[in-house]
Amino acid sequence: MRVVTWNLWWRHGPWQERRKAIAATLAELAPDVCGLQEVWGSTEGGDHLAAELAHHLGMHWCWAPLPISPHRRAAHGEDMAIGNAVLSRWPIAAQAELPLPVADGEQPRVLLHARIDTPDGALPFFTTHLTHRPDASGERVAQVRAVAGFVADHLDDRAFPPVVTGDLNAAPESDEVRLIEGALTAPAAPGLVLVDAWRYADGNEPGITWDRANPHVGELGLIDGRIDYILVGLPRGGRGRVRSVIRAGTRPVDGVVPSDHYAVVADLSD
Repeated sequence: MRVVTWNLWWRHGPWQERRKAIAATLAELAPDVCGLQEVWGSTEGGDHLAAELAHHLGMHWCWAPLPISPHRRAAHGEDMAIGNAVLSRWPIAAQAELPLPVADGEQPRVLLHARIDTPDGALPFFTTHLTHRPDASGERVAQVRAVAGFVADHLDDRAFPPVVTGDLNAAPESDEVRLIEGALTAPAAPGLVLVDAWRYADGNEPGITWDRANPHVGELGLIDGRIDYILVGLPRGGRGRVRSVIRAGTRPVDGVVPSDHYAVVADLSD
């Protein structure tokens, strides 16, 4: 089972050219399930990136929209929203959303859950995007506690181990990432342990997903960082074991780098 997580950078930069580069990159990767963040779409049935990608890849999709600021609505349309999306090779049997706690005036955040009907059983899949401010570790800790509780409430002993994806905007050694993993500190939800798939990557493979070498980041990046994650519950009967992990979206497509984030791609045993 191939899983991808990727922040698609909404409608920033050369977004019309980037949408083609995103589609081409995903087609080359041939994922089974994707967790996508900063996905733009119309709330009135118009232009929608998740729908477009799903059609291009022959996948099912769902998304959890959030409002955008008034100046962005003026520029992109009153019906335009930003959100998280799931694309799946297999049918999505159910979806659920959880608004995450944010400080007053902070951009809203949401966790999206999709229960996916794979040929070998249900897969509880989640994707999210945490607060981005460098000084917001405390806020992200509160968000992680909410995420962990929601994940724990949607587990089934007969299903695959949970897969949680997203842009956590935090380094692996941060309080919030250690907390959601639940192995290096007490877990945020009792008994919930999530393995950072990157621990199984080739030692020579750099894990940086927010990279100043990316022309969309450049001087905007204070430091390079690994802030995008695929987290997997403990294997069940061999299912969910991490086989390999790589980055993707690092190369230009027709001269355009697809996003300001690089994607993470993990192959899991099914």
